[in-house]
Order: sequence, then C-alpha cells, then structure tokens
Amino acid sequence: MPVSRTPFDLAYDELRAQWPDSTDDRDIDTPYGRTRVHVYGPADGAPLVLLHGGSATGLVWFANAPALGRRHRVHAVDILGDAGRTVRGGTPLRTADDLMGWMDALLDGLGLAATHLCGHSYGAWLAVRYALHAPRRVDRLALIDPTQVFAGFRPRYLLRALPHLVRPSQARATAFLQWETAGAHPDEAWQRLYALAATVPGRKLIAGSRPRVAGLRMPVLVMLAEHSRAHDAGKVADRARKLPQSTVVVLPGATHHSLPLTAPQQLNEHLMAFLD
Repeated sequence: MPVSRTPFDLAYDELRAQWPDSTDDRDIDTPYGRTRVHVYGPADGAPLVLLHGGSATGLVWFANAPALGRRHRVHAVDILGDAGRTVRGGTPLRTADDLMGWMDALLDGLGLAATHLCGHSYGAWLAVRYALHAPRRVDRLALIDPTQVFAGFRPRYLLRALPHLVRPSQARATAFLQWETAGAHPDEAWQRLYALAATVPGRKLIAGSRPRVAGLRMPVLVMLAEHSRAHDAGKVADRARKLPQSTVVVLPGATHHSLPLTAPQQLNEHLMAFLD
C-alpha cells in the first residue's frame, strides 16, 4: 500500500522544490537518529553548516543557498527533535549535552573535521553551544537574531507564543507567525510549512541554559532583526559588541521569524563577506 502523505509532507515537498536542482538530500545516521541534510555547492567549497530556527526546517535557507553555494559547500540541517525529515531513534535525546553528541556525530557523518557554522534563533543557540563544546571544529560562527544567547525573550513575545506552545495547532501557529512578521511578508510556502509543523507528532526541542558567550574564541558575526519581537535588538547588539572578535549588523525591516527570508541578498552579502 502507498504511504499516506500528510499536509506537512506536501508542504515540505513544495518548499523543497524551491531549492536548486543539483541539491543533494542526505540522511546521516547518528546514535540519536537519522538526520536529513540538504547539501548544495561545489564539493571543494569551504563547508558551511546551517541550523534553522524552531519549526522552520532546513529548507528555510532556500533563498540563501544559491548565493552561499557559489563558494561554499552548504549543509542545511533538519534539527533533531523538530519537524522535518530527521527521525529520532536509538539513544534518547534528553539534554543539551545529548545535542552536542548528536552534532559531533553529524559532522563526523558528513566528513567535516571543521566547518563554518551559522544558526538562526534556536539554531543560533545550538550553534553557540556547539562552538563552546568543540571550538576546534568551528572556524567562524554566524548568528542570525540569536535567542537565549545574549538576552532573554520579551515577556510579550512569550505571552503571544503561549497558546501555540500549550495547545499546538496550525491555526495558532499561523496567528503567532502573522503577528511577529507583520509587514515583512515571508514566503507563503514556507509560512504553510511553519504552521503545519505544529501538527507533527512527537516534536520536542531540547532547551538549556544561556551559554557563556565570553568563552567564544573564533570570529563571530551577529545579524539582528531591526523589528524583532522576540527580544530587544538594541540590547542584544550592545552585548554582542563586547565580544572581542565580533561583527554586529542590524538588518532593516526584518522581524525575528521572517529571517533568513527577509532581504536575503543583503543577509547573504554580509554572511559571505564575513566567511571569506
């Protein structure tokens, strides 16, 4: 019998079609489960691992991959525990330390002794934790509107997110996303995928404490959304500039959840300039 495809599966495939034709979908086995990675760019390009925000999936980088993939070998990951084509299995994933073990195994499976690492939102928190865990494996670190790294969430943001978190549904996820991205107009196919992620059973992100960013030793790029409702961009910028090897950029007109889709050309230019 054919396997039935859920609305989330259909939305996932719709967004996958927006990636370049030569993109390779790889499934990497780790002790914690099989991880889906979308790989694009020259085989001899400098490796770049991309970690998405909650519910976004690795496909969210579709507007960035064509530019980044000219000089880099892009690896866009579906994070374990979130919606996507990554599947839990084997060793239970319970703590932030387990996430570090998963990342170690993922880079080993991709054959990456070291890489540039870029994350958005939750993915930025994960990227910072990993850069502190395995600094020799991270050449440069790029953080896009990082949450729970330099500052906490705004209370109003948490209140708006609460119904979506307590009783997840497509309608609640859509309402929350429309509130946070008002005026930014992110891609409609991606918005559908984000909202339908709330319907995926067993989805659970692993949270943890705020990392000690003072321990970062590699160059760090911090790109912030001017109109982020998740946190105070000015406060985050001030704290990020205290890092000795930091570059801080504010992306005009962007909101937290509309990244990395808002003004992708501008985001790509800052990111490529930093990585090169």
